[in-house]
Formats: sequence, C-alpha cells, structure tokens
Amino acid sequence: MSSFPGSPRLMKGVLLSVDLFGPPGKPIVFQYNPETMTRRLEPQTLGAGSGDKTEVLRIKGAPVETITLDVEIDATDQLEQADPTAASVGIYPQLSALELLIYPTSSLVIANTARLLAGTMEIVPPAAPLLFFIWGANRRLPVRIDSFSITEEAYDVNLNPIRAKVSLGLRVLSYNDFPSLHPGYYAFLSQQIGKEALAALGGQAGAGGPAQGSFSFDVKLG
Repeated sequence: MSSFPGSPRLMKGVLLSVDLFGPPGKPIVFQYNPETMTRRLEPQTLGAGSGDKTEVLRIKGAPVETITLDVEIDATDQLEQADPTAASVGIYPQLSALELLIYPTSSLVIANTARLLAGTMEIVPPAAPLLFFIWGANRRLPVRIDSFSITEEAYDVNLNPIRAKVSLGLRVLSYNDFPSLHPGYYAFLSQQIGKEALAALGGQAGAGGPAQGSFSFDVKLG
C-alpha cells in the first residue's frame, strides 16, 4: 500500500451472485486484482458466408464476449498476523466461495432427491443465481462461468492450501441470452448504452483523434 495519504484508493474486482428468488448473495472481492485480462468479442452477423450479398452487413445481436482472467489468493499476510481462520484452514474458505458459484445448493439437491424418491418423474434443472463481474464503475456485466481451474501453489504443515491461482473463463450474457423481462436483459443493455456514451466521448475533437464526421474518402469505380 502506498504511504502517500493522498494516493487514490484502488478499486477491487468483484464477482457478485444475485439470487432473484432468495437472499442477496455475498460478493466475492478479489484479494489482488489480476494484472491482465483477455477479452474476446465474436461478431454476430447474418450474412457472412451465407452467399446472400444483401445480408452481409446485418448484425443480429450483441457480439459474444468471453473474458479470461486469473485470480490469485494468498494467505501469507493473514498467517503473519496470526489470523485464526488462515491458520486452521488456509485459503479453503476463499476457494470454496469461488467453487460454489458453479454448484447447485446442497439443500436443492436434497429436495430434488426427495421428489425423485416420492415418484416425481421430471426434475427441471434449477436456475443458477445471476452472476455479475464487476470491474470498476464502467463494467458491471452479467456473466456465466464457462471454465474454472485451480492451481494450488503452496500448503501449510496440515496440507491446507495457502496460495493458489484460479483461472476463470467467463461468458458475458447479453440481451440475446435473456427473456426481455429478465433483470439480466436490462443490466447488459445499460452497459451497452454506457459504452455508446464513452465512444461518443472518444470521438470528440481534442481527444487525440479527428472529430466525428470529419473522416471522408473517395471511391472510384472502373
């Protein structure tokens, strides 16, 4: 931490699970912000490769965006401060909180098992809570975890993990993925509106590039 009292406070990345039909979830705040993050956007076009030249520029929806990042968890500072939880179970609580994002709740598993034993023929898979990836004020994205791997890098004398790296692959959920009345639909739409406002700022004169509308070119045929 900087010793300068006037230095800005660093915001932390967050994964927030929101149960639309239950109590609010506890946010998982990153202990250390990832140094890098990879974002991949796949355009959703109608005409590419279809042979229909009239449709080649049509966009059928928001691009499919995926985010990959590594989350580091380390109990070194807590162990130096004799934190009782870190001393007894290492970083198991933090790992468990992340892992449970891709588990159904045990109470639901038990309830569904009871229904099956009672003769219910079909059990509909439960809807997971709505998960948000929050990265500063301008990124509050509804996401789904598509890949999850853990590399445990150090252990205490009781073989509790005390340092680990969690690699996450997130799929951003857009209005293409939600019913029109779902909160996730409007959460993503608000992000796109914010992106459009930021793009407008970037296009203004004096921002390091030409003003909007100042770009022109000539096309000669034949």
